[in-house]
Amino acid sequence: MTEPQNSATAPVQLQPMPEDWQRALAVVAHPDDLEYGCSGAIASWTDAGREVTYLLATRGEAGIDTLPPAEAGPLREREQRASAAVVGVDTVEFLDHRDGVIEYGTALRRDIAAAIRRHRPELLITLNYQETWAGTHWNTPDHVAVGRATLDAAADAGNRWIFPELAERGLEPWGGVRWVAVAGSDTPTHAVDARPGMERAIRSLLEHRAYLEALTDEDPEKYCRGFLTGFAEELAPRFGGTPAVTFQLFAR
Repeated sequence: MTEPQNSATAPVQLQPMPEDWQRALAVVAHPDDLEYGCSGAIASWTDAGREVTYLLATRGEAGIDTLPPAEAGPLREREQRASAAVVGVDTVEFLDHRDGVIEYGTALRRDIAAAIRRHRPELLITLNYQETWAGTHWNTPDHVAVGRATLDAAADAGNRWIFPELAERGLEPWGGVRWVAVAGSDTPTHAVDARPGMERAIRSLLEHRAYLEALTDEDPEKYCRGFLTGFAEELAPRFGGTPAVTFQLFAR
């Protein structure tokens, strides 16, 4: 006989992500940020005919110790464009902030707000901006800065009196952002079935081959498959037994 589960210790169940939207803008710091667990959801969304655009604050030029930034930046940009194409994303933009030393502030908020006004998304996607990953691994300052700035820029984009110079450039206010979804959050609230997009998510991460070769001595495909399927399956008990790509969702 199965004992009843203690409701005080039962994991909080994840809700399905909203589906009544057409355009999303994903804003992260580096090439590969979206591929570590989020691109499977993006593959499912583009399959459904939704439009997803990527905006990266840097080209990841400081991410490969054996390559100088002048060589690593263009290489990682090419890998990111190829990676995005695997999951149906055609538009990838870069802001040219410096990798490793992105500063949270009005300049970053303005750049993201400009992209929001230009692309007019209903859904914004960003990465964990808390100080740690799962309370055990220190997060990077770049992730913290870009995540926080994305949340703030969602409001900035809709206020014509914040960054009025954007309107002078023809970028009229856009207050249509309805949600901000944070991937990699320690406190997720919503999820997408990881199974339909999993194989493409793995291939998408594999496109960052130069970075992966510098990161691990493990076989790249084995590493990518184990990493992505492991996280998806870990969250399955909170999503009806279904492997999940998770988000912390903020409604606006």
